[in-house]
Amino acid sequence: MTDARFEDGVESPLRLAAQDADDLKVLSALVQDAVFPVTEMRWDTKRRRFALLINRFRWEDHPRAERAGDFERVQSVLLVQDVWAVASNGVERGNRDLVLSLLALRFQATEAGAGYLHLILAGDGEIRLEVECLDVLLSDVTRPYRAPSRKAPQHPEDH
Repeated sequence: MTDARFEDGVESPLRLAAQDADDLKVLSALVQDAVFPVTEMRWDTKRRRFALLINRFRWEDHPRAERAGDFERVQSVLLVQDVWAVASNGVERGNRDLVLSLLALRFQATEAGAGYLHLILAGDGEIRLEVECLDVLLSDVTRPYRAPSRKAPQHPEDH
């Protein structure tokens, strides 16, 4: 066994899973302020999978980016397994030009590990997934790119 080296800490794409409420808090923080076109949502009913292709703000890089003034986003897939049903509120699915902003992920347990995964959207929208169990994967699929706004998302102090 060898000691860790500085080079071993080089940034690499995120690939994280959430299978309980504590894990989900980490994923929720990482996807906060992700944006995605309504056309980038897919529910595969046969495989019981729901996927989003999101452009997430790289909150994990925020301290460095703030010092350098070089904020980044990265395209990521948010994949939810074992989905029984999908519903939405406040989302105009017919508007193919609509861009949504993901604020948080919340899990509401029911019985024996089943429950509802709530994808909370800006503007009081929500996507609700009825799941057999909590099984969520976040995977970066592109290299980071400079955030078009060149700024970090801002939130009112009361949130």
